[in-house]
Amino acid sequence: MSRINVMLPYLGQEEIDAVADAISSGWVAQGPRVAAFENAFAEAMQASHAVATSSCTTALHLALIVAGVQPGDEVVVPSFSFIATTNAPVYVGATPVFADVDAITGNLTASTVSAVLTAKTRAVIVVDQGGVPVDLDAIRAVCDPRGIVVIEDAACGSGSTYKGRPVGAGAEIAAWSFHPRKIITTGEGGMITTSRQDWADRARRLREHAMSVSAADRHGSVLAPAESYLEVGYNFRMTDLQAAVGLVQLGRLPEIVRRRRELAAAYAKQIEDIPGLRTVVDPAWGTSNFQSYWIEVSPTFPRSRDEVLAHMAEVEISGRRGIMAAHRQPPYASFAAADQLPNTERLTDNTLILPLFHQMGESEQARVIDALRKCALSPSKGTRPEPVEGIE
Repeated sequence: MSRINVMLPYLGQEEIDAVADAISSGWVAQGPRVAAFENAFAEAMQASHAVATSSCTTALHLALIVAGVQPGDEVVVPSFSFIATTNAPVYVGATPVFADVDAITGNLTASTVSAVLTAKTRAVIVVDQGGVPVDLDAIRAVCDPRGIVVIEDAACGSGSTYKGRPVGAGAEIAAWSFHPRKIITTGEGGMITTSRQDWADRARRLREHAMSVSAADRHGSVLAPAESYLEVGYNFRMTDLQAAVGLVQLGRLPEIVRRRRELAAAYAKQIEDIPGLRTVVDPAWGTSNFQSYWIEVSPTFPRSRDEVLAHMAEVEISGRRGIMAAHRQPPYASFAAADQLPNTERLTDNTLILPLFHQMGESEQARVIDALRKCALSPSKGTRPEPVEGIE
């Protein structure tokens, strides 16, 4: 029996040819292809400016810096996210403050953010978790009058929409990921998009050691102009090899999202009649790219989340536990108590991610559904918790 992976990047001969062309050009570091990728990505995401980086983590790091976050400031983040969302404020000396998420979408809301704002809050990082668009306008309505910058962590968001536009289009600044687990990939890599020219200019300098003259301009000159280093900077650059792949992948984005939504609809139709399972859905304000197709295993289901994953593994199906909770990790264990984040705790303990990738066939999806049905018909091998009132 062949293994079904939770995710496979959708790569082909066009990406191979693009990398070969970049190598043949003799320019493999940050150069003209990075600039072309930035321009194309900004256009696709309806952003004024785009700045390529080495990862989404470094994009978040730079976003916090250009947004003016200082040591001692507080930055509101969801615990229900990959740990990079929480780490980024620490990199700049700020304190992450955890807010709970909505029980249905897994995203921060205006009310959960409002509950933890203080006089020290300088920024809020909102996440389009698993590709589900966050209700950005509602959160900005709370934060903008207070002078609090809202940074959109759109790591999972390429191809998702919010109120008819790409996610991130309404953000002052957003950070994106091109890791292989994301919708489009450059291997590793990230991007900042922003509506502000000054933030984009500073991010460009900071990503390459804060040089006054870009490396591309220096290497493109016979007599390189003298450079100075205007502040402490970083090496957060993307390469032209990565950008060459990114340009091809960006062209595939509509096709990839269409296919993922088709597969997600097929999952939803077949899972809806399995009692005790809840599927992720589009919120009222937008559409998801279904970067992660997650389901919630309720206490009424015969098997626990971990038992479902174990059964899937027995039949060569690779699922994943749902989104992690950063406040449970050792560096942040003292930052929040479990009773402060009830929805985060519930979703972290009871959700799992099903396989979903562009090349997935009907027979593979049928195997996943069959595994879930068999779990629904078999009793738990352990002790299931008592159902919680109001949760089905």
